[in-house]
Amino acid sequence: MARYRGPKQKKARRFREPIFGPSKALERKPYGPGQHGRSRYSRKSEYAIQLEEKQKAKYTYGLLEKQFSNLFKKANAKTGVTGEILLQYLESRLDNTVYRLGFARTRRQARQLVSHKHIVVNGEVVNIPSYQLKPGDVVSVRPKSKTLDVINDSLQHAPTTKYKWVEIDKKSMSGKFLNMPDIDEIPENIDVQLIVELYSK
Repeated sequence: MARYRGPKQKKARRFREPIFGPSKALERKPYGPGQHGRSRYSRKSEYAIQLEEKQKAKYTYGLLEKQFSNLFKKANAKTGVTGEILLQYLESRLDNTVYRLGFARTRRQARQLVSHKHIVVNGEVVNIPSYQLKPGDVVSVRPKSKTLDVINDSLQHAPTTKYKWVEIDKKSMSGKFLNMPDIDEIPENIDVQLIVELYSK
């Protein structure tokens, strides 16, 4: 299972955003890590700004470099606005949808639930975190996994935020991926145009 295993809070401070969830470290030190983290005079090149935005998206959704590059190529080959399609592909990943439905508190946790075969799609067990959902797909917790504390605790403490492209039935521990989200509905602070410009070089 490919994933970033390094220090999460260091990355959150680097991007100055809680990309892995609530971050006490970022609240205490709202600046970049290292001896130059506090510098006010560091000027970034256009390339550096574009690269940082791509890295932020990559770490936010838990992809490695090759995975992200392949997903961009897939989005670029499709008719439409490349940046919006890229975000839609990222949001329609199974692990991300499990996270959005509230079955897991973080995307890392969601990826683990999928990999350990606790999640079913349309009645079939799917253990591939990158599985691309289609509108109408039903995502639910496997019957024998419904007693897991980690899932019940997550549902109990799930944020009240409702996403327009998914619906959740907490009682049955199931949800539906309704449609691909519009770019303005996605809460992540990612400037996809910068990513498109980076890959267009």
